[in-house]
Amino acid sequence: MSSIARPVKFRLYLITDRKLAGSRNLIEVCEQALAATCDRPGSIAIQLREKDLDGRALYELALRLREISSRYAAPLIINDRIDVALAAGADGVHLPASSFSPAEARRLIGESRLVGVSTHRSDEIERAASSGADFAVYGPVFEPISKPEYGATCGVEGIAAACRVAAGMPVYALGGIKAERVHRLAGAGIAGAAAIGAVIGAESPGAAARALLDAVEQVTGAPVT
Repeated sequence: MSSIARPVKFRLYLITDRKLAGSRNLIEVCEQALAATCDRPGSIAIQLREKDLDGRALYELALRLREISSRYAAPLIINDRIDVALAAGADGVHLPASSFSPAEARRLIGESRLVGVSTHRSDEIERAASSGADFAVYGPVFEPISKPEYGATCGVEGIAAACRVAAGMPVYALGGIKAERVHRLAGAGIAGAAAIGAVIGAESPGAAARALLDAVEQVTGAPVT
């Protein structure tokens, strides 16, 4: 496990799904979310997760997201595709539970970029932390808005237990995360929250992102500085 510090400062982890954007352009939706929170640069990270796109299409989309994410000082993370992350100059890669181990990904992506991991059980959190992941997403906590096929929810007690075994690794709650539910996560130990449909599918992505970030900051502490 690397000893190099890679600070994970964002509070809201926005995961893309262009199908939820409907007739709107995904880039514009993400930019609305970032623009609405531009008074807190670095508080939102974007994970590009469009699993049905081939490598070239994903790379081209990543380049467009890299442009706006750089403008708003938002980390850009690419789901699973280390090659696309490197080619697009992204800030890191996010590994599904069935993908590379964090240690393997680190050898490929280098020491300066972030490695995140999706987890659904406490033992997966422990493995992620021990093998050098910089952060983990854990869930579903509540009934998912956009991914209902992911099985039983873990609830607040489940995410709190996951945070306790994370050995200081930041953990982000995923699944049914809405601004009006976030207060229930106070004291659970989360570093922040991950969202898909609550922002990407919202009528006003900017307003939704700001409301969600406000709620998350209330339960996690001071805004990113």
